[in-house]
Amino acid sequence: MIGTNPALGNLRVWCGAARWLAPLLAVALGGCADLFFATVGGVGSAQGVNATKGIEFDTAHHLSLDVYAPDHAALAPVVVFFYGGSWEDGKRRWYRYVGDALASNGVVTIIPDYRKYPDVRFPAFMHDAANAVAWARDHAREFGGDPQRLFVMGHSAGGQIAALLAADGRYLGQAGMRPRDLSGMIGVAGAYAFLPFVDNEEKIFGNNATGRYDSQPINFISGDEPPMLLLQGDDDDEVPLHNAQIMAERAQAMDGTAELKIYPGVGHSSIMLSFARGHASQVPALRDTLVFIAHPPTSPESAVGDEAPLPPRR
Repeated sequence: MIGTNPALGNLRVWCGAARWLAPLLAVALGGCADLFFATVGGVGSAQGVNATKGIEFDTAHHLSLDVYAPDHAALAPVVVFFYGGSWEDGKRRWYRYVGDALASNGVVTIIPDYRKYPDVRFPAFMHDAANAVAWARDHAREFGGDPQRLFVMGHSAGGQIAALLAADGRYLGQAGMRPRDLSGMIGVAGAYAFLPFVDNEEKIFGNNATGRYDSQPINFISGDEPPMLLLQGDDDDEVPLHNAQIMAERAQAMDGTAELKIYPGVGHSSIMLSFARGHASQVPALRDTLVFIAHPPTSPESAVGDEAPLPPRR
C-alpha cells in the first residue's frame, strides 16, 4: 500500500515531464529528489516569512528542525509537520514549501526530522516526534507562536505519526503532554489503517500482534482525541481512500470530531504539491487546512454547517 516512497510519489514522472529537469534523467533518484524539492520550494523563503533552520531539538540523537515564522507574529497558531517517506526516507528541507505556505498565512510552522528504518524501528520515531512537539510547546513564544494553539500535521507516513500522537497517549505522555493538549490533528493522505503490511513494514513495526495493533492509529480512537481534519484524494494509489474514511467514521462513532475532505481525481503527490507556491492547483488543501487551524471544531455539532471564514492572507 505505501511500500513505495510516498514522499517522492510520482517523482520520476515529474522529472521527465518538467523541461527544466530533463538533464537530470541520468541522475539517481535521490539526487533528482533533492533538486526537485529545492525547485518546488523556490529560491528563497516566501515574503514575510522568517526561516530558522537546523535547530537541534534532540542532542542525544542529533535531530534537528526548521522553523518558519510569519513576520511580527504574536500568539500565532503553531503546526508541527511530519513528512512522509514510508518511515524510511525524507528530509525536512524538502518540505520548505509547506513551511512557506503556512507561515505566509500566519501560522508558525515547525518541520522536524526523525529517525527512520533501518537505523531504528517502531516506536523509536514516535518518541522523536513527541519530543519535537514538546519542543514546539516550550519554544513557541520565541517565534511568535501560541503554545495553547498547537497542531500536529503529517503526510502519508507522517500522517500516521501525527495521528498516533493525537490518539495514543503514550508518546506525548513520555514528553509530559497529553493528546488533548493539542488543538487539532491534520492528516494529509495519512496511513491510519494499513494492514496487511507490505514491503519493509513488517520489519519496521514487527510482524506480531503488538506491532500490528500498535502501528494502526484507528485502534486508538476513543473520542478523547483533539479535533481531526483528514484530507484525501480519491485517486491515491499509495494510501487508499478507505484509510481516511474509516478514521472519520470511527471518530464520529466514538463521539469525537473528524472532518473529512475528499478531493476528486487527486493522487498521493498532487495533494501535497497543492501547498507549493507558484504551483497551479485546483485542490483546496491549503485553504481547508487554514480554515481548520483558524477555527478547529470543539464538538461533533460544530463540524457541521457553514465553513468558518478564512484567516487573513499575508
